[in-house]
Amino acid sequence: MERSVADSNAKVTQDAIRDDLKLAKLAAKHGVHHRMIAAWKRQTIEGMSAMFSGAGDTTRTASDAEVEKLPVEIERLLVDRIFSEGLWSVGMA
Repeated sequence: MERSVADSNAKVTQDAIRDDLKLAKLAAKHGVHHRMIAAWKRQTIEGMSAMFSGAGDTTRTASDAEVEKLPVEIERLLVDRIFSEGLWSVGMA
């Protein structure tokens, strides 16, 4: 997502959390469907709870673990490709 779009969505969400305007008025003001604003608001509030509970750290650790597995997966895919396309015999000649 482009930075300006993300910033714009964040601004809309901040306005929704402040509750200065009803969702319908926010939607008209920013040109975004009111259900989308409600979903962003809900996700933001849920994310804030995770941030303070430390649950976000677990997600980051899981992601790091997946990244560590990538070299092995890449090697496996390369070997599969070599054998499936018959490239192994070409290199052995």
